[in-house]
Amino acid sequence: MGRPPVSAFVRTGLRLLTVQACWNYERMIGVGLGYASEPLLRALPGGRAGEPYAAAMRRATQYFNAHPYLTGLAAGALARAEHAEVPGEQVERLRDTLLGPLGAVGDRLVWAGTLPAASAVGLALSASAPAGVGVAALLTLYNVPHVALRVWGLRAGWRSGAALARALGTPLLRAALRIIGPLATVCVGLALPAVAGRLAGTLELAAWVAAAAGAAAAWVVGRWLAPSLGVVRLGLLAAVVVWLGTAW
Repeated sequence: MGRPPVSAFVRTGLRLLTVQACWNYERMIGVGLGYASEPLLRALPGGRAGEPYAAAMRRATQYFNAHPYLTGLAAGALARAEHAEVPGEQVERLRDTLLGPLGAVGDRLVWAGTLPAASAVGLALSASAPAGVGVAALLTLYNVPHVALRVWGLRAGWRSGAALARALGTPLLRAALRIIGPLATVCVGLALPAVAGRLAGTLELAAWVAAAAGAAAAWVVGRWLAPSLGVVRLGLLAAVVVWLGTAW
């Protein structure tokens, strides 16, 4: 089995940043996945002029719908399967089995975890720190993890190939999924009084103590309610409670 050069992995990683550029209702991000995978498939026997490359590209551009930040796992795993000369039917089955897990894991890790946590920290700092600090914190806390997730996904997908379940079961990823939801809840709980204090006036020490107590309570409650309500709904519920308390 030939291994693509390092430059092919770099090009694929950069192309993964544009995986949603060709989004459409028929194939979702399938065309983007095929475009990102193309540098890895050039090393197949015969190169771009060979039948293995053409067949692999046809498979790579079919329907695919998963979280865009975890698409690197699919790109690496499917390209590795093509290089290992796995039969086309098995490659297509592997592709189909990745749809649900990559979507669910990505949504929990990013949309329901990293994004609200980073946004909450950015808002809190914007309300209490010099201008620009909150924006810088938001951009850093959101972009560094998601770029690292993309890089890890591509490398883990290539290493795992058809046995991609091992990559999704790594202890680090499981730990992140356990922590990120409650962490986002705590960050939102801490940000609410800071933002409210900025809008209403000075923020006293008692408000910070109340925020810390509320965040701790939210962590405990989130352990039971977050799985059923979701972090976003739980955060909105907390915002409504705070607003009602302030209005009262």
